[in-house]
Amino acid sequence: MLYVAPMMAWTDRHCRYLHRLCAPSATLFTEMVADRALTYGDQWHLLNFDPVEHPVVLQLGGNDPATLARCTREAFDRGFDEVNLNVGCPSDRVQNGAFGACLMKTPDRVAQCVAAMAATSSKPVTVKCRLGVDGADSDELLHGFIATVAAAGCRRFYVHARIAILKGLSPAQNREIPPLEYPRVQRLKEAFPRLEIILNGGITDLASVQAHLQWADGVMIGRAAYHDPALLAECHRALSDADFSFDRTQIISAYREYAADQLAAGVGLRPLIKPLLGLCNGMPGARAFRRTLSDPSRLRQRDPYLIDAALAHVFERAA
Repeated sequence: MLYVAPMMAWTDRHCRYLHRLCAPSATLFTEMVADRALTYGDQWHLLNFDPVEHPVVLQLGGNDPATLARCTREAFDRGFDEVNLNVGCPSDRVQNGAFGACLMKTPDRVAQCVAAMAATSSKPVTVKCRLGVDGADSDELLHGFIATVAAAGCRRFYVHARIAILKGLSPAQNREIPPLEYPRVQRLKEAFPRLEIILNGGITDLASVQAHLQWADGVMIGRAAYHDPALLAECHRALSDADFSFDRTQIISAYREYAADQLAAGVGLRPLIKPLLGLCNGMPGARAFRRTLSDPSRLRQRDPYLIDAALAHVFERAA
């Protein structure tokens, strides 16, 4: 019902650990990783995850059924709960690799990929897509794409409620300039009531989450969750556990223990600190909290208690 979107350079294992502390019911995604990076670059070590992250989804990019199938089989062997095929990223790098959003123009190819991936396991293989791409973005084409891919074995679609403009816009612009078209996703759900349709795009508050869940099977939150993890806690409490208490002190204490273990294993402090920067957004002292966490000299000391020093600024302002 509640999902955290895959975000390049953001939703790494440390971010996911924090998000799990904030929202025990949310389904978490890895960053997108290209199948060839796993097959030929041996990058699986970058996808290690802590057991507390379950349910956790690996998002793959690619267009070759055999390569995607090998990666999917390996992902499930490694304990991932779901494998998701990216059919929505509009970046030039992804387009040059002939995958991501440009695959929406070739639904038969996507269906072949999904069929090969789904044949490796009984665990779910899913697709994340856009409403279409420039020049191929009608409801007719979208519904045809969904029908073709669903026939290959995909029962869950994460739909970013914008088209992708492949020429002339950067990935960041593609998250802002094409207008959000929630009614089109709702019409998609009405046309395919037996499929799970998860809405993504522009969702930044609990009221919007609750409104969309009147018709969608789930809601996926992206940058709003990263910049303000408290939103995840608010959604979890409203949707799954009314007794859940979002106590920043407890969350930071748990995360500090995790950070200490990671430091002992050789992880740098900077990537461990990065997910925390938005944890106190909107609170008095939040700016000093972020400034302390970003202090280069303290980061070089690799001291996980830097987190407590930062949080003290918030407590001092609240006193």
